[in-house]
Amino acid sequence: MNTVADPSLSRLALARGLLLEPFDLDESSLSTALGEVFRHRVDYADLYFQYTRNEGWSLDEGIVKSGSFSIDQGVGVRAVSGDKTAFAYSDAIGFDALISAARATRTIARSGSGRVRVAGAMAPSGGRALYGAADPIASLEAGAKVELLHKVEKLARARDPRIVQVMAGLAAEWDVVLVARSDGLLAADVRPLVRLSVSVIAESKGRREQGSGGGGGRFDFAYFTDAIIESYVDAAVHAALVNLESRPVPGGVMSVVLGPGWPGVLLHEAIGHGLEGDFNRKGSSAFAGRLGERVAAPGVTVVDDGTIADRRGSLNVDDEGNPTQRNVLIEDGILKGYIQDSLNARLMKVPVTGNARRESYAHLPMPRMTNTYMLDGDRDPAEILASVERGLYAVNFGGGQVDITNGKFVFSASEAYWVENGKVQYPVKGATLIGNGPDALTRVTMIGNDMRLDTGVGVCGKDGQSVPVGVGQPTLRIEGLTVGGTA
Repeated sequence: MNTVADPSLSRLALARGLLLEPFDLDESSLSTALGEVFRHRVDYADLYFQYTRNEGWSLDEGIVKSGSFSIDQGVGVRAVSGDKTAFAYSDAIGFDALISAARATRTIARSGSGRVRVAGAMAPSGGRALYGAADPIASLEAGAKVELLHKVEKLARARDPRIVQVMAGLAAEWDVVLVARSDGLLAADVRPLVRLSVSVIAESKGRREQGSGGGGGRFDFAYFTDAIIESYVDAAVHAALVNLESRPVPGGVMSVVLGPGWPGVLLHEAIGHGLEGDFNRKGSSAFAGRLGERVAAPGVTVVDDGTIADRRGSLNVDDEGNPTQRNVLIEDGILKGYIQDSLNARLMKVPVTGNARRESYAHLPMPRMTNTYMLDGDRDPAEILASVERGLYAVNFGGGQVDITNGKFVFSASEAYWVENGKVQYPVKGATLIGNGPDALTRVTMIGNDMRLDTGVGVCGKDGQSVPVGVGQPTLRIEGLTVGGTA
């Protein structure tokens, strides 16, 4: 009979070999450390071990000007009592450091119930393999990485004589994590991540404009084929040349069409953060207490899915050892749920959703998005554009910000066009979208059938922590958004 090895066991073996065995630690050591936390009354405790290798290369003005390589490792110890959390970490791994960190977390323990005790034995969690476990840094020789960056520059300059400057970057990370919990769960993940970025500056008649492209995911450098590299370069050059021809944008309240893919970052910022469990438990989100209510137009379905193979925001298990999931947050306009870590799920008396994330062993986990996107509608994108009498077509976005408490957002479009009588008239510059996330969802009138995920560039910040994420959406028409213009 053929048997298929559980990928979680091979990841666990690798994590033990990197994070436990070199420091004379084993499962009994972890149980002892957790037991130290439970000498006082706490409800839950966990240990988070991490080993990370990072490499980066950057090119500017035809020269690879910088290269970096680093290794970091450590362990974080967390104790939870009611809604209070104590946390300590050490960049030294060893039994003494582990016990010291465990003792440091007992500051909040006396308010605990005392009914929970650390499990007597640890059992590995089952799992799937959403991505490979090999170190991507080793997948390409240093000389070949430098040559790849030079190829990017040559391609960009060859596209158009107006390209006067090219900047390119290549980054890779190999992250190994091990989670040991007081309920006896033991889980590990091995997370590769690569990214290629390109930025160009075009100049004509004394005017200079910038464009960017790039992407990546949880694989190695072999992903960056000639066709993929050329698509990134073409996107950057196209954006810069379009902006050279851009005109001031009229301001006012108008119809706005958002393109597919990366414009989903507006969905992520203006709506996604408001659906995170901690904000809703505390009542600070504009979506708090609205489960089962209509919060969006019919046809609007938003999901957060950490299970998409090879995607930048995907994880086999989250940073508490729970499997990631496909969570439907809004279905046909009705609010169905929030994304949760264990602390907020327990206090809200709902299931965990596999969304606990942390930047590193030196940070606390919190509910965070993975890959957040809106599902397809049934409209042809050309039909959506043709329906606009006067408005803005935003194809790509730069920066933005949102106030979680009221949902108000401000986003700047990095590539946008003025539309009249259903036809694109000319590119515009300086367009800023101003609105309210929950309100904007109710103003969606047309949803395209061209849903696309971004190319793999997303980074999400929250409470000083950054994690990789994905976004996506189909072409959307939204009524009555305020466009801040320069005309």
